[in-house]
Amino acid sequence: MIATRIRAAALAGASALMVSGCLLTPGQFSSELHLMKDGSFAFTYDGEIQMLALSALAEMGAKAEEPFEAEACYDDELDERECTAAEIGEQKETWEAGREERMARKAAEAEQMKTMLGGIDPANPEAAQDLAKSLERQRGWNTVEYRGDGTFDVDFAISGALSHDFAFPTIEKLPMANMFVTAILRNNGQIRVDAPGFAAQGGGNPMQGMLAGMFGLAALSEEKGEEAAPKIAMADGTFAIVTDGRILANNTDEGPQPHARGQVLKWVITPRTEQAPTALIAFD
Repeated sequence: MIATRIRAAALAGASALMVSGCLLTPGQFSSELHLMKDGSFAFTYDGEIQMLALSALAEMGAKAEEPFEAEACYDDELDERECTAAEIGEQKETWEAGREERMARKAAEAEQMKTMLGGIDPANPEAAQDLAKSLERQRGWNTVEYRGDGTFDVDFAISGALSHDFAFPTIEKLPMANMFVTAILRNNGQIRVDAPGFAAQGGGNPMQGMLAGMFGLAALSEEKGEEAAPKIAMADGTFAIVTDGRILANNTDEGPQPHARGQVLKWVITPRTEQAPTALIAFD
């Protein structure tokens, strides 16, 4: 009974997070950003991206609700006692009376998720393939292959003149998707780079850490024979910035290192990474 309730709470919490924003998480990856004095830039991302709304979580959320379970009963001194048959019957009647409301709420959440995904229905088995084809129509997404569990293998590469802010990933019709990397242009020839999606916990990516905690708890509490909790990807890879500009600030362990094109900042990302990579670079 306890396992079922914890599992239900985990699903409810995850559903609330997903309908408030399209949660994307990196898995195993390598990524590199080049920022040069002549105004050119290049960005690559080679690896996994998971969309939780297309993972096993969506399938679990679409299944029938958990069966009725009686709540605890208490005596006049607020000590727990065994419920009578009549009390259990009353609880079940109340539970049955709320079935229609629960079904309506579930349908509304499903519609919210569909809207969040730009019209893609996560319950549709072809949804992931449709999304992969849509991404490959966008510039930079060279290959997008679906592997199951909401996870895509991605080869992304783009280059040009950095005349405006840059963010990755950007997905057509998904304006609420969270960013892995942003490059923000400042006055006085400065660029601020942040990679919030490359921190698995702490202040870098709090939603991912919360989800991992919820599903870890649910998995530990499962009763034998129940379906496993959905797998949630955790960031595991490397991120580097190559530049011939002047590095004003960064949070790497070793600082700038020599590179054929100037200097390089390197971060090794693991599921234990707490601080998201960040750097401030000046071009003057």
